[in-house]
Amino acid sequence: MNASVYDKTEKGREEITTRKYQLASRLRTLLVMIDGKQAAAEIMKKVTALGLTEQNLQELLEQEFIIEIRIQTDATPDTPGAQTPVSIAENTAIAAVTPEPATPTMTDAERFQALYNFYNETIKSAIGLRGYGLQLKVERAGNIDDFRALRQAYVEAVQKAKGPEMARSLSDRLDLLLGKT
Repeated sequence: MNASVYDKTEKGREEITTRKYQLASRLRTLLVMIDGKQAAAEIMKKVTALGLTEQNLQELLEQEFIIEIRIQTDATPDTPGAQTPVSIAENTAIAAVTPEPATPTMTDAERFQALYNFYNETIKSAIGLRGYGLQLKVERAGNIDDFRALRQAYVEAVQKAKGPEMARSLSDRLDLLLGKT
């Protein structure tokens, strides 16, 4: 079984950060979920309860908010002769598919998107509903310095919710994204 993996284009990242194209909120929700790592089928499982369908994904693709970067297969890469087919689009989006979220060659836009995704994913999973106020601040963040200003409140909230070990771990990951060493 093949499963396409999508990532945001520059237009998609711009929509997330500035809302320039005034994408419908339901489509914007789907756009935020697309991270270049999860297969489309996995994402669709998460958003079907919101009434989103494959057609909505196709709409984002047609409007060039997302791009297909690769197709995954069930075969493992260690199996001889089992190669993952790669779409032509992967060549143009290779910079967006980096194994490490923070690399020295990351542009400010990529760093902003990586920080946005990091905060969104970890606030939800580590802090839960108590992180709602912090989540609103993430949504209002307009630049990397805004994310730097959220760091201390974020680390304190994680420490309170999950303990010092989890706070230290997430703090280290955040520092990598922020460019701190």
